Amino acid sequence: MKRSICIINGHPDASPEHFVPALADAYERGAREAGFEVSRIDIGSLPIDFLHNQSEFDTPPDMQIVGERGKLAAADHLVLTFPLWLGCMPARLKAFLEQLARNEFLLATTNDGAGWPAQKMKGKSARIIVTMGMPGFAYGTLFGGHSVKALEKGVLRISGFKPVRRTILGGVEAAGVPGRAKMLHKVEALGRRGV
Repeated sequence: MKRSICIINGHPDASPEHFVPALADAYERGAREAGFEVSRIDIGSLPIDFLHNQSEFDTPPDMQIVGERGKLAAADHLVLTFPLWLGCMPARLKAFLEQLARNEFLLATTNDGAGWPAQKMKGKSARIIVTMGMPGFAYGTLFGGHSVKALEKGVLRISGFKPVRRTILGGVEAAGVPGRAKMLHKVEALGRRGV
């Protein structure tokens, strides 16, 4: 039985001309051609509020977010793609992840004092795909790749996703049309493999 995949296009702008949605399209195309079941979340088209306090975090999100997290609940594999903005994920994507996690959807912290939170996403894998203007090696070597590490460890792994793989696509603008075409081909190949 083929795995099911949930793709999150984490670009905050719903306009389709950005490179991040093109990457999500490429992954989806490859996955569908290989016979995977695919669902998709485009955060740019969702109404997303910022959380203000712990009591909001402890309550369920609105029904539209509940519907979107049903896609993740049904998936075996998560693909999260976004542009690096000011060294981090865009604020709208972070707000979406916080909304998604509300009411112990990703992990349960009320586990009767057992210490470690209960990981609600066990059995699922994930891939993070990040685009940036700077060269990818500079992001990892000079800047330490901290924002991707925080997402990988502080959101995905702690929730039970394993393995969590990453694809860093640097120098997107400088790559020009031929370079971006190679990046799209690479991501489509990942989709065909479902990893």
